[in-house]
Amino acid sequence: MHTEYEKEHSLEERIAALLRQRGFTVTTTESCTGGLLAGRLINAAGISEVYKEGYITYSNEAKEKLLHVSHETLETYGAVSEQTAQEMVLGAAEAAGAQAALATTGIAGPDGGTQKKPAGLVYIGCHVNGVTTVERHMYAGERAQVRSMAVESALLLLEQMLLGVC
Repeated sequence: MHTEYEKEHSLEERIAALLRQRGFTVTTTESCTGGLLAGRLINAAGISEVYKEGYITYSNEAKEKLLHVSHETLETYGAVSEQTAQEMVLGAAEAAGAQAALATTGIAGPDGGTQKKPAGLVYIGCHVNGVTTVERHMYAGERAQVRSMAVESALLLLEQMLLGVC
């Protein structure tokens, strides 16, 4: 059931309002979504009050250099893992000095997947005011669809955490 406010405002507008209400800033770090998540948030008018910076960390080297994801984590679990998503989101929050952060890492496809980590696998990390969670998602569809669905899931997770739902 959607409230009138939800019907009249986009997800990114609702997130911007929640961040402003709480006095929080937000940052993003993206691998498989490659900037789409930041772009979606920036659709909200007035987002500059709460969104200061974001990171596109497509390579392992960038994850290590910018977010301080440990080399051991990347070697042991891989870039597409719960552990890497957690280190990415915490590293981004720290680097940006933000109370809220989102991270995406996955295999958008159509290539690059394995039996253990198939195309469509995405891990989404969310950090809000000291609480961190990572979700595992499996999406079906073309590359652009996987990336778009990951962005939507990430924003919904952030909204839920800002509302204290999860």
